[in-house]
Formats: sequence, structure tokens, C-alpha cells
Amino acid sequence: MLKLLLKWLLSACALLAVAYLYSGVQVSGFGAAMWAALFIGLLNALVRPILFILTLPITVLTLGLFFFVLNAAMFYAASGVIDGFHVRSFGAALLGSILYSIAGVIIDSALEGVQFGPRR
Repeated sequence: MLKLLLKWLLSACALLAVAYLYSGVQVSGFGAAMWAALFIGLLNALVRPILFILTLPITVLTLGLFFFVLNAAMFYAASGVIDGFHVRSFGAALLGSILYSIAGVIIDSALEGVQFGPRR
């Protein structure tokens, strides 16, 4: 549970970093980044698998490149729902989602060996 909270905090920081590095993504503050990171995570966990199955033929035809479009759609959808998190266009969502995904991979690899509590 503590690892999940730490990942959420780090994902919010990654979203702030994306907004700092790329002007197409704007985050008004840390609170908005926390909500946006939570909502993006929920969309990725609940909606993206369904969309992936529905768009599997297109994904196969594009040799997996359509998966970037799905990630951008989740990123762009979150910006439409969360106040304080704004993505300028779908192209900005595409680049922002790629940067955010890179940060997510770094966070996941950093937290891979982290263990909270007593070791067994």
C-alpha cells in the first residue's frame, strides 16, 4: 500500500516535470498533478485494456504504433476532466504521454526493489 502511494506521488511529480519540460501540457499545481496522476492511472487500468482489445486490428496493422495513440487519448481525456490540468491539443497529448510514460518506466524501475516493512 505504501509503495502504491509512493508511486502516485512520484507520478504526480513526473507530471509536473512534463509540464515544466513541454509547454503543451500545463499543470496549475501539485494538487492538480495528484488528481491528474490518479485519474490517468485509473483510465489506464480500467479503460485502456478495453480500448486495446477493440483496436487490436489497427494496432497489429500499425505494428504497435497505435498504442501511442491510445496512451495519448487517455492523457487527453484526463485533461478534459481534471481542473488545473490542461493539454493544448491531441498532438501535445501524444508528446506529453510519451514523456509521461518514460518517466513512469523510470519510476517503476526505481521502485522495483523497494520493500517496505520487515524483510522475511
